[in-house]
Amino acid sequence: MRRVIVVGAGVVGLTCAVRLLEAGHRVDVVARDLPLETTSAVAAALWYPFRATAQDRVTAWCTTSYAVLEALASDERSGVRMLTGTEVLREHRPDPWWRAAVPALDRETALPPGYADGWTFVSPVVDMPVHLRWLVARIDELGGTLTRMNLSALPDDGALVVNATGLGARHFGADPSVHPVRGQVVVVEQVGLDRWTLDGDGLTYVVPRAAEVVVGGTDVEGEWSRTPDPAVAEQVLHRATALVPELEGARVLRHKVGLRPARPEVRLERVGDVVHCYGHGGAGVTLAWGCAADVVGLADD
Repeated sequence: MRRVIVVGAGVVGLTCAVRLLEAGHRVDVVARDLPLETTSAVAAALWYPFRATAQDRVTAWCTTSYAVLEALASDERSGVRMLTGTEVLREHRPDPWWRAAVPALDRETALPPGYADGWTFVSPVVDMPVHLRWLVARIDELGGTLTRMNLSALPDDGALVVNATGLGARHFGADPSVHPVRGQVVVVEQVGLDRWTLDGDGLTYVVPRAAEVVVGGTDVEGEWSRTPDPAVAEQVLHRATALVPELEGARVLRHKVGLRPARPEVRLERVGDVVHCYGHGGAGVTLAWGCAADVVGLADD
C-alpha cells in the first residue's frame, strides 16, 4: 500500500485518515490547525445534512455516516450519542429529501405555538471535542501520525495526497467557489435536556451534550470573522429560549464561532495523485464517514 498524506485535521481529514489506515495504507496527517482548533471543534454536531449538495451523493454519504455513528454510540469514548429530537416547521412540507438516510421519521403533532408541522427522528449527536480526541487516538493506535505543519502548497513528493483542507481549499484546491458561512453558537450549562430541537427556517437549534447544551445559530455568507458578537449571542439565546423554554436562565459557559466551508457542491474526486475532499458546508460530521469510504476507494484506484 502507498503512503498517503492527509492535509487537514478537521473531522473530515481525521475520518479519512482512520479509514485509510484501516485499509492498510501508511498515513500521515498534516495541518496548520490541530483538531481542537478547527471549525469541527465548534460544531453542535447534530447529524443533519445542512448546506451540502448534490442531493443524491449527499444522501448516500450521510446514510453511511448515520450507520457508522450509530455503531460508535455503543462506545462512550467516541463522544457519540443517539438522541431523539424534532425539527419544527412554520408550514406543512413533504418529507425531507434525505428521508431515506434515517431508519424512521414520524410527523410531530405536539408542536410549539406558531409551528404548523414537524418531524421527529433519532439522530446521532456528537460531542466534538471528545470525538476529535477519539479520532486522533484511533489514528495513533493504527500507526498513523498527526503533525502541525503550515504548508504553502499540497505535498508533491510522490505520496498520494488527500486535500481535506476545508476553507483552505480556496488556496490548496485553487477553488474560489469555496467560501465561509459564519456560524455563532452559545454553550450553556446542561439543564436536564435529553432531546434536540431544530427550527430550520430560522436556523435555531438546541443540541444537548452530556454535560452542556450547544445553542445556535447563525448562517452568514462570506463572513470571515471568528470573533463572537455579543448582540448576536443575545439574539441566539432569545430565539432558542422561545423554542425550548427550559433554557430560561441557563448559565452561559462560552461563546464560539465557526466558519463552515461552503461550496456549490461537495468536491470528492481524484485528480492525479490528489484526492480532493472538501466543501462539506455545515455537514462535515454528517458526511465524514461516507466520504471517507469513497476516499479509500479512490486511493485504491
